Amino acid sequence: MDVFHPSSCINANIRATTRVITQFYDAVLKPSGLLSTQFSLMAALIEAEPISVTELADLLGMDRTTLARNLSPLERDGWLVIAVGEVDKRQRIVTLTDAGRERYQQALNLWLTAQTHLIDHFGATNWEALLVKLQSLSAIAQETSA
Repeated sequence: MDVFHPSSCINANIRATTRVITQFYDAVLKPSGLLSTQFSLMAALIEAEPISVTELADLLGMDRTTLARNLSPLERDGWLVIAVGEVDKRQRIVTLTDAGRERYQQALNLWLTAQTHLIDHFGATNWEALLVKLQSLSAIAQETSA
């Protein structure tokens, strides 16, 4: 394999893989009414709320503008609330509503089905090794672009 051939491009291969995996998770999550991106946002909120939009963007490795676009439908559907910060009025604080928590719980079993399917077929050891390598690759790219 020629790692310097365009077909070996790290960016292109990861993006193509991401698109296919996103479509798979979206299909499995469809009965919940959530997209995989929305489920991931809600999962992060379950772990970290209340959290500012800036902190959530940093946690997810997203820019604030993209995050705001992804939060809007969840806010519109009543699954989360974005409130003005108590100390700093410029700050926006995100929390899930009770309806959002219920929707997340409904989607969690569907997500687990998708996750289990992929890990069963790919192998837990392969996934754990890949996850470490992806985190390392991400850190290298982040250091270089900083």
